[in-house]
Amino acid sequence: MLWRSPSQQDQALHTSLINAFNHLGYLVSQGEEAQAMATLIAASECDEVGLGTSVTRKGKRIGATKAKEILTLFKRIPYYAQRGFRHFEEIQFFVDGISKDRISDISCSFLKSFLIDFTIQQCEKIGIPREDVNVLNVYDYRKNTFETQNGLALPVNPINGRPLLFVPKRWLRFVPWINYDEYFSTYCPQDEISHKPDELLRVEVLDYNRDHYGVVDAYIKAKERTFEDCKNDPLFSQIPVTSAKRKFALIKKLPSGKEDNADKKYENAIGQLLPSILYPKLDFTQEQARTDSGVSIRDLIFYNTASTPFLQDMHNDYGSKQITLEMKNVAEVGREHVDQLNRYLSEELGKFGIFVTRNPMKKAILTRTIDLWSGQRKAIISLTDEDVGQMVELFESKQRDPIDVIVKKYNEFRARCP
Repeated sequence: MLWRSPSQQDQALHTSLINAFNHLGYLVSQGEEAQAMATLIAASECDEVGLGTSVTRKGKRIGATKAKEILTLFKRIPYYAQRGFRHFEEIQFFVDGISKDRISDISCSFLKSFLIDFTIQQCEKIGIPREDVNVLNVYDYRKNTFETQNGLALPVNPINGRPLLFVPKRWLRFVPWINYDEYFSTYCPQDEISHKPDELLRVEVLDYNRDHYGVVDAYIKAKERTFEDCKNDPLFSQIPVTSAKRKFALIKKLPSGKEDNADKKYENAIGQLLPSILYPKLDFTQEQARTDSGVSIRDLIFYNTASTPFLQDMHNDYGSKQITLEMKNVAEVGREHVDQLNRYLSEELGKFGIFVTRNPMKKAILTRTIDLWSGQRKAIISLTDEDVGQMVELFESKQRDPIDVIVKKYNEFRARCP
């Protein structure tokens, strides 16, 4: 995304990124492999950004053996020895264990100085609170080394106090433009490598690539010719309409309760369906479990984009920076369910919650939710099978937005409140 960007700033950042990576090759050629290894190992994780698959946002750096394997490319492949890398994503075609998360970490590490400035600018622009922190492994292009910068005013993780860095959305792609999977399926001469291409292992392909750089080079040049197709994309993709209809058909067939894991199947199906049909009004969803008095409860937590008047009202009236949907595969929502969700809704999470369940609430339970609004100004509504079906119909027809069903249910709830 940096390389193909029309922005001169992005292009300059790409050049500095490649120069920093190719400097490792220069160090190797000068007999300073130890320094090159130390720099590469330091660059292999960027915890402050948190891209990748680590649940804790704290990843594991590569070891000395893997770093040496990467640096060996500057010696083994003549093109890199003479000219260096054009796109350092190419290392994934030669070294096992290098994938998109490692590519993003190395990029962010070498660009961390810019990301610090960008994060400070965004915080000042929209008023995000900051604290003075120390940031490790900030690359200094004048010295070609990583250093610690102290006393930087950055946002921090409220749980552990570690600094956070933001990344421009225009840089983000779920899969790198240059990636191993596409190369393997489209450009790799599988029959030439193995008589049984169906059983071809990644390690065999990597070994072949090291001795046949021309194949990789042809793929890179092809990707460069089609750079206009390289665009940023959301980190979440909607399921197609046909899949949404099939998913709802599966939900309708499931019985309420836990028999034959019906509750788990219901949660999984809803967890895949609703994020798709509510996107992008509700975004960056995550499915998580919580325990309330020993009972495991499954939630969908959506980021409130506040992109519609309704979502703005939820943010302003109930403090809902996130929208919580609790999935209950039960014949009817009971008082204990309402009490559980009531305890979960808080100042931090917001005071608006939604049950996703099979049938409408009985009158006594509905009265209890109204009493919660009267006494604590908490709003709890429910989406039934019928409501979810209507949302799927709107998703298919495109005549209205599926979130309008939630708006309707909330308006019906408020009409009952005193």
